[in-house]
Amino acid sequence: MAEPEITEQMREDWDRRAREDAAYYVAFGGRRQSPEEFFSTAAPVLQTLRSEFRRFPSAPKTLSALEIGCGPGRLLIPLSRDFGRITGVDVSPEMIRRARRNIESIPNAAAEVVSGSDLSGMRDESFDFCYSYAVFQHIPSRSVVWNYLSEAQRVLKTGGLLKCQFNGLPETERRPADTWSGVRFSAGELRAYCQEHELQLLSLDGANTQDLWICARKQPPGWTRSLAPEDGVHLVEVGNTYTSDRLVPVSGRFSAVSLWVKNLSPGADINNLEIEIGGRKTLPCYVSEDSGRAPVQINAFLPAGLPTGLVQVRLWMLGRPVSNFARLRLIPPPPRRPRLLGVTDAIELLSPFRIETGSIKAEVEEAGLSPEIAADIDGVPAQDIEIRCVNPLSEHYAVIIKTPSQIGPGQHSLNLRLHGRILPAVSIEVAR
Repeated sequence: MAEPEITEQMREDWDRRAREDAAYYVAFGGRRQSPEEFFSTAAPVLQTLRSEFRRFPSAPKTLSALEIGCGPGRLLIPLSRDFGRITGVDVSPEMIRRARRNIESIPNAAAEVVSGSDLSGMRDESFDFCYSYAVFQHIPSRSVVWNYLSEAQRVLKTGGLLKCQFNGLPETERRPADTWSGVRFSAGELRAYCQEHELQLLSLDGANTQDLWICARKQPPGWTRSLAPEDGVHLVEVGNTYTSDRLVPVSGRFSAVSLWVKNLSPGADINNLEIEIGGRKTLPCYVSEDSGRAPVQINAFLPAGLPTGLVQVRLWMLGRPVSNFARLRLIPPPPRRPRLLGVTDAIELLSPFRIETGSIKAEVEEAGLSPEIAADIDGVPAQDIEIRCVNPLSEHYAVIIKTPSQIGPGQHSLNLRLHGRILPAVSIEVAR
């Protein structure tokens, strides 16, 4: 399908979804959401976006922001209170109509229709921050997504930040992409794009999950060629990313290390740094802002196959060692503790423990890499079970269970077995 046909299909489909139930298709929280429920679903996304504000050279109130795929304004409205000027764009005129109605009393916010593949009409170097969430994962064309990234870089000011989410799940089977289940990207592809296009890659989070985020800073042309390691780089401390001690498990969800570094080059990023741990190298996934006072924090997951015990750690940049060694103690991973995180309706996600559509969504964690899961309701085995990986690092899975036909309305007991181990029973209500 040619690009004009793709964008026209995107426009038609998202106009139809907006008319049918805009809140459901934007927030996935369930049908018939109230305005309060709909806007409350933005909280975790807002936290992710605001976590990057410390990278700005001045207060956000002095800056301008652009949202790609703003829908009816779920993120646009709360972020209008943070920025001096904010603009949202969307391929769907119906979504923009709703966004304009929602922001009509907000003088520093605007919403515009765009072609669906570019930001034509937006001036070069006109925004300090460009962000996008749950948009690129619905686009059925890789070239359209790459063009959006190129356009975002064009409209960003030099030094501005790009924060975007992609579907990073591996392609396990061939499937036709459409305007709901769009294209997917690997962490490696996004690293390579940033390196090729003079984007300083500062964070890459959620590899191999549906929520793969990047944060990158726009640098001037020729920036990559001008990079050079700084003299006197000092590795102050190394420890566990998740706790305050220096003990790091060699595998599992907590096998991540943090380095605190002084005198690091301001051009350092995920693409030009490496961390040597016990003689093996790994790439970082996060580089903090340089405040000029506190050391820069660099996070990385441990490479596979490291032994337990004391190991030496040092930092490399541009293919050469640049820091002193520091010591880190690696320990065996803790035993798995499989647990049930929650139960909701599989479609009405804002309906905990009440099953309204005949399908149940149970989320389990530390379930192993290839979990064997069985379920029953009041002893009636569920025959139709689908298991979806949410995050391989934490072994987090969503288990979709179709309610057996023998189960009528009322209170029931949901029982899950993981590798034969019985998890605590959960009381659910099946609606009429």
